[in-house]
Amino acid sequence: MLKLIVSLALASVTFAAPGASLERRVDFPGTPPGFSITSLGVYGRGCPAGTTYYLLNRDKTAVTVTFSDFYAEAGPGIPISSNRKACQLAFGVIVPAGFSISISSVDYVSNRGSYLLDNETTATQQSTYYFQGETDQATARSTLTGPAGGDDYTFRDAFVSPVTSPCGSDTVLYINSDVRVSNSANPKAWPLAMVTELTFNFQSQTCET
Repeated sequence: MLKLIVSLALASVTFAAPGASLERRVDFPGTPPGFSITSLGVYGRGCPAGTTYYLLNRDKTAVTVTFSDFYAEAGPGIPISSNRKACQLAFGVIVPAGFSISISSVDYVSNRGSYLLDNETTATQQSTYYFQGETDQATARSTLTGPAGGDDYTFRDAFVSPVTSPCGSDTVLYINSDVRVSNSANPKAWPLAMVTELTFNFQSQTCET
């Protein structure tokens, strides 16, 4: 079972000298010292209880969520409700004073044999995130068209317009992820798309409270 790694390793960042102004925002990859994830809540047909775990990496630049039941499938005799699976993730996040965080990209990983697309079938993967009490959202979405599959599959999708957390405030980071398949152009086909891992890569900004 994966569990949270508590580390004293600190992200590399250059700080302003005492008394220096933070009016000019500084962006950098990763997270500042003091950042942490304290909890994960999950909800959805793609992440039933006991099937989802998370791991914050050693330098706290990314969090990986693993799944064992996050897949979509289609084909003769398969109910249409199985064409799409979704999971909502809710991370408790500690953000130190003078900083805000955002997500720059998401990595989708499927193990060998868990991503199979016949000719003219498609799989779409999407992640949308926002912070508690905020209305702005950021979305990363991509579609893969068959034939494809059989090998391990890894794909990085960027959030073109990331949204940032409130400045220096502990918050909840919500991420809605879904995967869906379609065989509408080839009704006899049996497309399958299973997400075994999602890795969310962080970036940070200086800010004024």
